[in-house]
Amino acid sequence: MPKSQQGQGHTLYKPGSTASLLKGQSWSIGYGDGSGAKGIVYADKVVIGGVTATRQAVEAATSASSGFSSDGSNDGLLGLAFSSINTVSPSQQTTFFDSVKSSLAKALFTSSLKKGAPGTYDFGFINSTKYTGAITYTPVTTKNGFWEFNAGSYIVGNTKFSAAVGDSIADTGTTLLYLPARVASNYYAQVKGAFLSSKYGGWVFPCSASLPNFQVSIGGTYFTIPGTYLNFSPNSDGSCFGGVQNNDGMGFSIFGDMFLKAVFVVWDQSQSTPRLGIAKQS
Repeated sequence: MPKSQQGQGHTLYKPGSTASLLKGQSWSIGYGDGSGAKGIVYADKVVIGGVTATRQAVEAATSASSGFSSDGSNDGLLGLAFSSINTVSPSQQTTFFDSVKSSLAKALFTSSLKKGAPGTYDFGFINSTKYTGAITYTPVTTKNGFWEFNAGSYIVGNTKFSAAVGDSIADTGTTLLYLPARVASNYYAQVKGAFLSSKYGGWVFPCSASLPNFQVSIGGTYFTIPGTYLNFSPNSDGSCFGGVQNNDGMGFSIFGDMFLKAVFVVWDQSQSTPRLGIAKQS
């Protein structure tokens, strides 16, 4: 990280004896919210929860947008999508999971994220105490490098809509739930005082408003996001910014942490083709 952005509560990456600079390699990435970073690349030993990648590409930032540098609660991103979208050039590198999956008992990982509490990731096994009922599996297409799947019909409060949400990705690195404008509009039609704000760039509503549950069919099973999860943050004028927003221009919906904190997910590459498994959290 550049010196001008250091000292903001971050733990910096300091290459040690296990690291080697990959000369001539660089990376650059940008996100839909305008944030981004770029830099150089090391190969290093990376250990996460007892799982070791002995020569993992570590992308060290030499430049980062203010959104990254000012967020002292995070020191970096661990990409868990597919290696086909890794941005290192000229030699594309593998992601952490692709690096370690052959060493695991099963080529999968699970996420059990929580609202207002620490969540967990498990690599190589499924902990049956973290979910209840059956796991519903749905196929994943990797053509775009994401955990991409088809989301079906949905229910807002007690009102069912038969039209499918459609092409979607599950992404632990995205905070909100980005849905087609028609779906978001149907959701906020049930929130008193909600409107699209040009000032805040999305759906806002009075913080005192009651939010309905949102249910979506995936693999033939409906999964529920409680309305209490979908009030993202207060604005400076007393309104609140919604956890459901339009996916304008994205080409697909993004099921980020607003959804992932409500369910247990198996990110599974142990079969002939990748799949997502979803269940109700314990």
